Amino acid sequence: QVQLVESGGGLVQTGGSLRLSCAASGRTQDMAWFRQAPGKEREFVAAINWGSSTTLYADSVKTRFGIARDNAKNTMDLQMDALKPEDTAVYYCATSGSSRIATSGLRLARMYRYWGQGTQVTVSS
Repeated sequence: QVQLVESGGGLVQTGGSLRLSCAASGRTQDMAWFRQAPGKEREFVAAINWGSSTTLYADSVKTRFGIARDNAKNTMDLQMDALKPEDTAVYYCATSGSSRIATSGLRLARMYRYWGQGTQVTVSS
């Protein structure tokens, strides 16, 4: 069983920055961030594999967000810069646990077995 706890969300003005963190217990082979805005489906934000050799981003964030992980601490971060009102959402940390996800599947929520409770990010205009 893997437990994930997100932190770092909050209220920020347009153009500002936030850094989200995800602390994990247990094996975390592949990890990702997803987000869900009110009335919308959960969407992929970024993913990273165990060795950090593969990182993927949604087109809407790839020039502004950066994903990183520290396997020694079993943590994953999402640095979010140049935030926009459309980035407002609950951000979720997810992991496949001990299973490896093929690169083609890293953007798919159904491939991740464990999820955190989410952290709210609100960007004011």
